Amino acid sequence: MQEKRPAVYIMASKRNGTLYTGVTSNLVQRVGEHKEDVRPGFTKRYGVHTLVYCEFHSDMRSAIVREKQIKKWNRAWKIELIEKENPEWRDLAEELW
Repeated sequence: MQEKRPAVYIMASKRNGTLYTGVTSNLVQRVGEHKEDVRPGFTKRYGVHTLVYCEFHSDMRSAIVREKQIKKWNRAWKIELIEKENPEWRDLAEELW
């Protein structure tokens, strides 16, 4: 996985737990911030520290469009997306470092 490239990602508190969908231009840095609870907010409040899904885009505009699309999805669709690519819900951050 590449470090500085637009990406849409989903973090989870645990398997089938609380989900957070985000977009970033630097996935390694952003996931590190979630894991370290650097910023106050949703992921810190709900203990959302596991990267369970990510997809890279060629430009930030397409990544933002995709993030907005996924955020509108119901929970079942998000879980289906995660399980299609990551059925064990393993922490994909381990592949970033």
